[in-house]
Amino acid sequence: MRLVIADKFPDRFLGEFKSLGLEVTYAPESTAERLREIAREATILVVRSTKVTRETIEQARSLAVIIRAGAGYDTIDVTAASERGIFVTNCPGKNSVAVAELTMGLLLALDRRIPDNTADLRKGQWNKKEYGKADGLKGKSLGLAGLGPIGRAVAARAQAFEMRVVAWSRSLTPERAEELGVEPAASLDDLAACDVVSVHLPMTADTKKRFGEAFFGKMKKGAIFLNTSRGGLVDQAALVRAMNEKGLRAALDVFDGEPAEAAGSFASELFALPGFVGTHHIGASTDQAQNAIAAEAVRICREFVESGQVPNVVNVQQHAKASHQLIVRHRDKVGVLAAVLGIIRNHSVNVEEMSNTIFAGAKTAVAVMRLSVAPPAGLVDEIAALKDEVIFVEAKGH
Repeated sequence: MRLVIADKFPDRFLGEFKSLGLEVTYAPESTAERLREIAREATILVVRSTKVTRETIEQARSLAVIIRAGAGYDTIDVTAASERGIFVTNCPGKNSVAVAELTMGLLLALDRRIPDNTADLRKGQWNKKEYGKADGLKGKSLGLAGLGPIGRAVAARAQAFEMRVVAWSRSLTPERAEELGVEPAASLDDLAACDVVSVHLPMTADTKKRFGEAFFGKMKKGAIFLNTSRGGLVDQAALVRAMNEKGLRAALDVFDGEPAEAAGSFASELFALPGFVGTHHIGASTDQAQNAIAAEAVRICREFVESGQVPNVVNVQQHAKASHQLIVRHRDKVGVLAAVLGIIRNHSVNVEEMSNTIFAGAKTAVAVMRLSVAPPAGLVDEIAALKDEVIFVEAKGH
């Protein structure tokens, strides 16, 4: 079983992959062409920033699992993977602290103008009068767009700075908000009233460029906008206008159209604006975070190698379109399930989900099958007619 690692990975974890009996190909900083070549014979593919395209997936005939060594997985063509029955999995929550630390660092850097201070010192200029002006964070309101592991980690750190935290999440209940010590916002747009807005949402069709003209138009003059999530969540042209027209300040770690490579040229109108602080998509780039992510990637591989199960899968149908359930208690013998499934197939019925539990002694088992339609007349009787193999069979509607 071949494992391909297409991005830089902590060295000490490479041996752990090999200890699982995997044949490991380590090719950090692979190009798209190189990835297509080395992924052809892979069973498991581990990537961080390298994009996994439909073409790569379709050429990888043996590929069974794609592991994103991080939380987001928008660099992977999940639709193409699903069409080929390939599991896509990630390592959620392992970089939360790193991203939260950078978020607070960007906020402090913007409020105290730390990069500008440093730039003038490097030029031999002393300007205490100019840089002695700052608002401070205590008592300011921080609006969190998203309250997953990263959002919660930011909330905890902002509270340590005595900020008032307002949060929005689809799943946030009043009880959970009280538990976390945050104020629930009625809508995402309500966060625009805060002194600081920090984005921690996944990139989806619904969230693409969600922060644009309308949202920035509702923010206060001189307010701060932070994004350490995904560049595509923000309409950057609208952000530039808001910074020019109402003095909005922005600190970003991610950008729409940022280079896929680790190094290269990149330009944006944002970079020249006063009130801007930026970093190079380094939110998860701490040794602590990378080691935690690597350990999780090893765990996922171990589960798959030892049991065939894949943790943290993001592309499995959560609610199969099944209307009926077929329960078959049967002898635990070779060919029994094949015979039952053959009868189901002859009636043109699709099994959406299936489990088979073996009882103590390994003489009997029960198979539970969720069917796409009601069992046609005769199907149950045909299965029941397998008298030496089937003990009992019944169909139930949902």
